[in-house]
Amino acid sequence: MGKTAFIFPGQASQYVGMAKDFYDSSPEVRKLYERASEILGYDLADVSFNGPIEKLTQTAYTQPAILVHSLAVLRDMGDDYGEVEFAAGHSLGEYSALAFAGVLTFEDAVLAVRERSRAMQAACDAAEGTMAALIGCEGENLDNLVQGASKAGIIQPANFNSPGQVAVSGERRAIEKAIEIAKDYGARKAIPLQVGGAFHSPLMEPAREKVAEVLNQMQFNDSRIAVVTNVEARGETDSDHLRELLIRQITSPVLWKQSVEYMVENGVERFIEIGPGKVLSGLVKRTVRSADIGNIDTVEDLKKFKEFVSA
Repeated sequence: MGKTAFIFPGQASQYVGMAKDFYDSSPEVRKLYERASEILGYDLADVSFNGPIEKLTQTAYTQPAILVHSLAVLRDMGDDYGEVEFAAGHSLGEYSALAFAGVLTFEDAVLAVRERSRAMQAACDAAEGTMAALIGCEGENLDNLVQGASKAGIIQPANFNSPGQVAVSGERRAIEKAIEIAKDYGARKAIPLQVGGAFHSPLMEPAREKVAEVLNQMQFNDSRIAVVTNVEARGETDSDHLRELLIRQITSPVLWKQSVEYMVENGVERFIEIGPGKVLSGLVKRTVRSADIGNIDTVEDLKKFKEFVSA
């Protein structure tokens, strides 16, 4: 069997009730939520389990909720996961990957995400930005589309999610222009995204500066396994470089498709998504149809995974 990678979801995977079964069944997970709530200044368990969804979807709440869900799965899993050679996370999920890999402590990961979510929310409130998904527009066509739409304002590719699926991010008028002209550049669809702002674009520069202040004061450890980063789409273990890339991530495109391809080229055959939902599982499947994919969202999922690993 080939190598295994743990992958961690980002924003848009949240749902009311996420991780409640782990909380109800594990005293250790309850302690995690209590510690996270102390750091965050609000009851994370209440928001995660009871919502309402309108509140849980706000950046300042959803990012910590997804992070702690992923880390709750890991806490309940213990060391019963076999050999894992790579870790990667989509945007916010990179913080979960770094915590799994021993780069950040649980407390520092929660604190970093608290400040990241607040800074991103503030940047969203300060700028008229949004995002759109483009289906079937890649390579030179994408470059030309972005160049054409940039006449209306700031715009750049934000997420390379899977073959033929890219998100662009920027000022609202530029995104509207991109949607208007998308079919001229080969896109089959151009879909406005219901997001709070222009994530992974230059409009997040104020957030990048704030996140840099926070991360530069934190202890980063060298990673015990390779973390495949959003910014470079290759494995990294050096603590200083991982810190730099995490700061750059705020305004840089998420190279998820390229990250999956890198892991496959380096022998990964099994991808296990840790945390809420199956968004990344779907993206991996569209990128590498032969991949063996699993996800651990619930206690029942974890039970099946442990049975598989011990078989």
